[in-house]
Parts: sequence; C-alpha cells; structure tokens
Amino acid sequence: MLTYKGGNTVGKGTYWDLANGKRIDVANEGVLAGTATYVRMPSAVMLLAGPIIGLIYAILMPVIGIAAVVTLAAGKAVKGLYDLAAKSVSFGWQPKNAYLAGKKKKKEEKK
Repeated sequence: MLTYKGGNTVGKGTYWDLANGKRIDVANEGVLAGTATYVRMPSAVMLLAGPIIGLIYAILMPVIGIAAVVTLAAGKAVKGLYDLAAKSVSFGWQPKNAYLAGKKKKKEEKK
C-alpha cells in the first residue's frame, strides 16, 4: 500500500502529505495525524522528484501553449459559424414587437 489516510497506524518510515508538503517521520510505529492522505516515500525520492517534475513542465510548456492557442482559435471559429448560421436562419421577428398592424413597408414599396 502506497497511500495512507490520517488516523491509520503505520510502521517505520517517512510519510508525506502531498497537498501541503508536510513530512512526518515515524520512528517505530505511530498514528498519522489529521484526515489527510499521506504517501510513504523516502526523502531522496522526494528530493529527486522536484527537478524531474520541473523538467517535464519545461518540456511540455510549448505544447501547452500551442494547445491553448488552437483551442481559443477553434472556439472563435465555431462561435463565428454559429452567429452566421443564426443570422441566416433568423427572419427578423422580435418578440417585443406586436406587429398587430402588419410589418412596416419600405419606402420603395410605397411608391
């Protein structure tokens, strides 16, 4: 078992709360405090994990940027197509107008 909940009795080792970075060292056997989730992991592994995670983040940053730009551009294109379709389907009726006397005729049609 790699993860332990607060209140569990655990054996000797180093336990980390990844939510806030809190470390608990248990000498023989003890109970984990609180209700957090702890991970049993040696200190050396945790110290090496930081730079590795940072390297992965730096490598993936351009991919994240490109994905964000593509997502925004696709959203704008879909919204534009939706607005165009909505304008072509609309027939000019507005619910706030009653049109009891019919629609007003244009000046050219009157002549």
